[in-house]
Amino acid sequence: MNQFIKVMKALSDPNRVKMMKILQSRPLCVCEIKETLGIAQSTASKHLKMLEDAGLVRSFKDGLWVNYSLADGSDSPYSANMIGHLKHWLDDEEEIKELNRILPGIHRENIVGK
Repeated sequence: MNQFIKVMKALSDPNRVKMMKILQSRPLCVCEIKETLGIAQSTASKHLKMLEDAGLVRSFKDGLWVNYSLADGSDSPYSANMIGHLKHWLDDEEEIKELNRILPGIHRENIVGK
């Protein structure tokens, strides 16, 4: 039951759900996520840690960058189920439509000035 509760708690925050939705598009670094959602980098990092602990997202290094993507769901059937369902849920929500509209214009190189 602990894993189930962890997944449900991780998805109980609107910003974490939004993170799951934008990570469907492509892997993102923290700076791209915070820019897309308009939240502080420390807040984004805390949310990502909670999602990662629940088995919903994974992180991987790419040179100096740490990227985040949706997990494959192998950690638990609960995370796998929620990842699968979220791919089809909420796409008609105005907030999600707006995030998907602005996300293609957000790139780490423009954010950090490199």
